Amino acid sequence: MSLVIDYSNGVFEAVPSGETVGTITGNATLDLTSGNLFNHTPTANTTFVFSNPPASGTAFSFTLKLTGANVTSGYDLANASYDSVSFSVATQETNPQKMWIKDDGLTMYVVGTVGDDINEYSLSTAWDITTASFTAATSVASQETTPHGLFFRSDGTKMYLTGSADDEVNEYDLTTAWDSTTISHVRAQSVSSQDSGPQDIWFNTDGTKMFMVGFSGSDINEYSLSTAWNISTISYTRNFDVSTQASGPRGIFMNPDGTKMWIIENTSDEVHEYVLTTGFDLSTASYNNVQFNVSTQESNPFGVFFKNDGSKMYIIGGGFDTIFQYSTTGSSSLATITWPSSVKWAGGTAPSAPASGEKDVYNFFTLDGGTTYYGFQAGDAMA
Repeated sequence: MSLVIDYSNGVFEAVPSGETVGTITGNATLDLTSGNLFNHTPTANTTFVFSNPPASGTAFSFTLKLTGANVTSGYDLANASYDSVSFSVATQETNPQKMWIKDDGLTMYVVGTVGDDINEYSLSTAWDITTASFTAATSVASQETTPHGLFFRSDGTKMYLTGSADDEVNEYDLTTAWDSTTISHVRAQSVSSQDSGPQDIWFNTDGTKMFMVGFSGSDINEYSLSTAWNISTISYTRNFDVSTQASGPRGIFMNPDGTKMWIIENTSDEVHEYVLTTGFDLSTASYNNVQFNVSTQESNPFGVFFKNDGSKMYIIGGGFDTIFQYSTTGSSSLATITWPSSVKWAGGTAPSAPASGEKDVYNFFTLDGGTTYYGFQAGDAMA
C-alpha cells in the first residue's frame, strides 16, 4: 500500500486526527479527561498517576511520549552544607518551635511558645527566606499555651497544631486557603496516653495516618484515621523508638512517599535520617546511620523543614530565634520512573526509563475504569 500526500490540498496536522494533547499536573499526574496524548520530560524522580479514567465498560487508550533526563537528587542529608543564609523571627517570636513553607514557596509560617500564635510571612522570591516579610499573627492560646508542632494539609484548608500544655492535637479549618488569619478551631484530640510532651506532628498524603513526636518517650507514635483528616477518628497503631539517636526529639519531616523520615533533636543538635521500606509504616523504619549537626548555627534546634524538591533544608530553634538554610542536593543521575501499580506490562516487566535525551513512546488502555491498565512500549529511542 502506498500513501500519497497532496501538498496542494491544505495543511497537515502535527497531532493525528482524533488525538488531543492532555494535561499533566503535579508529580506527573495525567488527567485522562483532558486528552489522550501526553508529553513529559521529568525534572525529578517521577511517580506517574493516571487520574480520571472513563467509567468501567468504556474502552479508553492514550499515549505517553517520555523523554529521559538527568536530575539532581534532593533530601541528601549526608552531603548537606550551610548556605550562610538565615532569617530572624525574633521580632515576632523569641522561642520559635516549628515552621512551614507553602508549596509555592511564597508564604511561611512560624509557631512559638512565647507568643502562642501563628506568625505568617510573605516571601517576594519563592523559597528565599531572606525576602520574607511579616504579614500577620493569629493567636492559638485558647487551644494551646505551649504550642510546638505545626502541619498544613497540601491544599491549605486544614491546619494542625500540637503542644505540651494539654498534650493534644488541635485541628483547624481555614476559610481562605493558606490564610492563617482565617483559621477556626474544629476539635482537639488528646494524645496523652502515648506521650506527655508531644512536640510535632506529620500526616501522610491522604490524611489517613498521623505521626506524633513524643519528647517524654523519645519516640515517634503512629496513628490511623478512619476518616481522613478528622483527628477525632485516630486510633493508636505503634511507636518507633529513636532514643538511641535522639534522646530529645523535637521535630519531624517525611518525604512525599513516606520512605524517608528526619528527626531533629536538641541534645546533640542533630538531624537524623531514617528509611521506611513501606511508606508511612513505622514498623518498617530503621536508622539510616546518617546525621547532620547544626550546632554551629543553632544550639537549641526545634524544627526541620525541606523545600518540596528536597534541595533545601531549613532549621529553626530557640537559641537564636532564627531560621537557617542548608543545601541538600546530591549528585546528578538519570531520573527514576515509577509506574502505577495498576499497569500490567507486555512481557510482565515494566520498561526501563529512557536514557537522558532519548524519547520513548508508551501506549496504555483500560476497560474497567482504571482498575487495570495494559501498557506497551511502542517506540524506543525515537528520533
